[in-house]
Amino acid sequence: MAMGYKARKRLALFILVVGLPAYIVLAVTMMGIAPGFAKPVELAIYVALGIAWIFPVKWVFKGIGQPDPDA
Repeated sequence: MAMGYKARKRLALFILVVGLPAYIVLAVTMMGIAPGFAKPVELAIYVALGIAWIFPVKWVFKGIGQPDPDA
């Protein structure tokens, strides 16, 4: 069963307001616990973590900026 446009829009807002800050706190905490990496390696890890969060939730954000197709 596919989610409706309004449900996906609400879920996208929830992900951006609650999920993304929680993910950021988790990523920074994990990097703080990890042993000291060289600066370029640490930058690469942060960039990878910054990009990786979108792949599991990409389907939620597709088409959200478009007008409601059901309206």
